[in-house]
Amino acid sequence: MRMTNPLHSIPPIFYENLRHLVYATAEKFGDKPLYDYLEGGEKKSVSYRQFATMVEEFATALDAHGLAGGRIVMIGETHPAYLATYIATVATGGVIIPMDKELAPEQVEAFIKHAEADAVVYTAGMNQRFRFNEEAYSFLRLRVPVSPLPEYIKGENLISYADMLANGRAALEGGNKSYAERELSMDDCSVLLFTSGTTGTSKGVMLSHGNIIAALNSATHTMPYDDKATFVSVLPIHHTYEMLCGQLGVLAIGGSMFINDSIKHVLKNFASYKPNTLVLVPLFVETLHKRIWEKIRQRGMEKKVRFAMKLAESMLAVGIDIRKKLFSEITEAFGGNLTSIVCGGAPINPRILKDLYLFGITVFEGYGITECSPLVAVNSARVLRPRSVGAPVFGCEVRIDFGDEEAPTDGPRTGEILVKGPNVMLGYYKNEEATAAAFTEDGFFRTGDIGYLGKDGYIYITGRKKNVIILSNGKNVFPEELEEYLAEIPLVKESVVIGRKKDGAEVAITAIIVPDIQHPDLDGKTPSQVYDLVYDAVMAVNKRLPTFKHITGIEIRNEEFEKNTSKKIKRYLVT
Repeated sequence: MRMTNPLHSIPPIFYENLRHLVYATAEKFGDKPLYDYLEGGEKKSVSYRQFATMVEEFATALDAHGLAGGRIVMIGETHPAYLATYIATVATGGVIIPMDKELAPEQVEAFIKHAEADAVVYTAGMNQRFRFNEEAYSFLRLRVPVSPLPEYIKGENLISYADMLANGRAALEGGNKSYAERELSMDDCSVLLFTSGTTGTSKGVMLSHGNIIAALNSATHTMPYDDKATFVSVLPIHHTYEMLCGQLGVLAIGGSMFINDSIKHVLKNFASYKPNTLVLVPLFVETLHKRIWEKIRQRGMEKKVRFAMKLAESMLAVGIDIRKKLFSEITEAFGGNLTSIVCGGAPINPRILKDLYLFGITVFEGYGITECSPLVAVNSARVLRPRSVGAPVFGCEVRIDFGDEEAPTDGPRTGEILVKGPNVMLGYYKNEEATAAAFTEDGFFRTGDIGYLGKDGYIYITGRKKNVIILSNGKNVFPEELEEYLAEIPLVKESVVIGRKKDGAEVAITAIIVPDIQHPDLDGKTPSQVYDLVYDAVMAVNKRLPTFKHITGIEIRNEEFEKNTSKKIKRYLVT
């Protein structure tokens, strides 16, 4: 699948550090809006110049409060203050600790203590959690709510974000130049990210300032975006994927972003703000694709649309693009300007990619992992490889560790994907044993993902090492591959494939399936009829697979699987 580069008109620059990023973009883009968002029902906007001022004032306030070089927790919804706090903390030699706002209160408290944090900055959604818990958070030097608090809410370690900015402004006027003049270390820990779980089971990924800048420069030089790009921020900001590609990335290219205020309003905001680019995870892409076809079928237009798709494909083959003319009604649902989506986190069915491409929306699949800041590979704008997560980005070296596995006779030889480069983490926080186990003797990071490199250097992922199902004959089966096949079944809403072993018997490849009960073929059916229809569909899939990969057990689940904030199924909860 080939395409022209639709957005890149000016070459990106290499940023030296996050402070350089803020200064350079403020000078270049000035009063152009960086953020548009809603707060308290009011529409607000922050320009590049205003954002640079916010960062400078907050960084100077940290110095004035004796917190330069400190550990700052940031938790809550996406907000301009979130990114400003992130950059200001790193630019004062500190450590920013982004946390998942969905964590239970006791988990947040435990992580904050484990990280030995000095202060916490939080947005409106976290107000109740941090307002009244004086005793639990008394060890913090500062609690900084982004939104104003009522007069009666007081505390010795409580100061509003607005007051922090005012303090920074006063310090600047008084001659404090610490932000502009501080010598920045690119090799020390600057970002601490905790995986989910308790402090005993989670790992704290330590990233340096240099890691973040290396990943950012790789992203801006690999992807085809510049200051014409407009985004809607949808993903949780504490994830490195959203922070790098959706926040720092937009700032670096001079783009503009609308912050989605609610998952309930996401389609309305797409239609209103009219983005030309989105940064999403597969579940969002799959949902968009599903809703497109639901609307088409409701209008009885499926045959007509299928014909138009074939026409568009044949015209593209001879260099003529008529997709916008043919499918403008479809793309209007997303504002009419959407031409591309950057997607990472899990494989996407190639059929979905092709459908969206023929509608005029190119999906750039990529691959990343938190320990790599997170970007490792992405499909380029020139050549898209279905089923591939792309080629390694600038400065990133990838190789495959085959271990003792022999080359198969029925496909490519797979092994663990190893990564080396300036984007790779420093190690795990307070866990030397895990850090040592994560690297090879020659310094490659072990991703835990299994895959192979194509002849053209593109990466293909077949599964996670820890999820592999080992059969009694020694064959390895990766559940992700089978789940991709199951996702093609219209009756299946979602699935998880596991190895089920009962009473000493051989491991049975078992699919736990949540059926799409809204599908017309399942409407009004009894549970036993639903099972039979799903069973027949799965058996049809088996005919396309080698015998050792056949799904031999099927279990129907009525409730959707529990997911994390990046919309990945929590596989460890599936039993």
